[in-house]
Amino acid sequence: MMLRTFANPAAVARLDLGVDGPPDRTPMRFHERLPGYAPTPLVSAPRTAERLGVARVLVKDESRRLGLPAFKILGASWAVYDTIRRLTGVELDHWSTLDDLRDRLRPLGTRTLVTATDGNHGRAVAHLARLLDWPAQILVPAGTAAARIADIGAEGATVEVVDGSYDDAVELAATRAGDSTLVVSDTSWPGYERIPRAVIDGYSTLFHEITDATDIRPTTVVVQIGVGALAAAAVRHVHTTPGDPRPTLVGVEPATADCVAVSARGGALASTPGPHPSIMAGLNAGNPSLVAWPLLLAGIDTFVSIDDEPVHDAMRVLAADSVVAGETGAAGVAGLLAVHDAGTPGDRVAAGLTPDATVLVLVTEGATDPAGYERAVGSTR
Repeated sequence: MMLRTFANPAAVARLDLGVDGPPDRTPMRFHERLPGYAPTPLVSAPRTAERLGVARVLVKDESRRLGLPAFKILGASWAVYDTIRRLTGVELDHWSTLDDLRDRLRPLGTRTLVTATDGNHGRAVAHLARLLDWPAQILVPAGTAAARIADIGAEGATVEVVDGSYDDAVELAATRAGDSTLVVSDTSWPGYERIPRAVIDGYSTLFHEITDATDIRPTTVVVQIGVGALAAAAVRHVHTTPGDPRPTLVGVEPATADCVAVSARGGALASTPGPHPSIMAGLNAGNPSLVAWPLLLAGIDTFVSIDDEPVHDAMRVLAADSVVAGETGAAGVAGLLAVHDAGTPGDRVAAGLTPDATVLVLVTEGATDPAGYERAVGSTR
């Protein structure tokens, strides 16, 4: 097993984000009007807690979210809605059904939604386009699981396989921007920052649901990183929620694509060149998001980089707690398992793995590659 940990000396006790309390609930009020909205479950995982040697594990289970098997629709939908309002200057708030929203959008003309993806974000953008009766172009890197490509295509999107990495797909998608084309990326680069910030805002719904669901306060929050959008949302929420001490924040990345940990070690943005072959496909990114980076550097206490070995173990452990987690969805637990099994006592303390700990885990996707899930767990669900 390969494990790298980095206790981040740049992390601060509390980020000053210029707000009094957690982010506002405007994105959540939007999500509540989408068809099929319901808070996703927050469940106890006693077998996972026993395996990690902690008092309690709470799992935010995003395997079913607004008709999709991952959380990404929260960021994609809010970013598109917020962007259309801003670009057109049209007030869109007064609607109650999807038909109402489509009627209000129709005079504005059709937009083609474009994005690069390792799977879940692209499927979310394609799903949203279908809901709005708009076309979508989704670019995926070579090696993307066939099941994920098929699911994106089933939403009615055009899927283009790029001969290269996720970062190559991002670069190509950026060139597609135009008057009738909207690039909806969850990562950012110079000159493209507003939409990725809105994606982070959209993820705030997930964290509001957690605080609404329980009075139990975690001592440790573990989050998958990738380009950093979800992790940035976690930082914002944890650092603005009252209570001292705040929870320890742990970020998990594949060892072959730990661009944020590498950047944190050097104190400046850095890349991890491809190929990025991890089975944690949603985390295979070589460049941190520019808008997420400052939050991650100051907000995450410990970075954990792992190979794929503990991922299938994490999927099986979660399955024993009746939680269906795909490879990326199980990455947070996989990172903690690696620290528990292969880390030093200091590593375990830095990652918040103490006998009295209450750990919050985000299972960000279900079995988005059913064949891979069956190989790992021994059942289809």
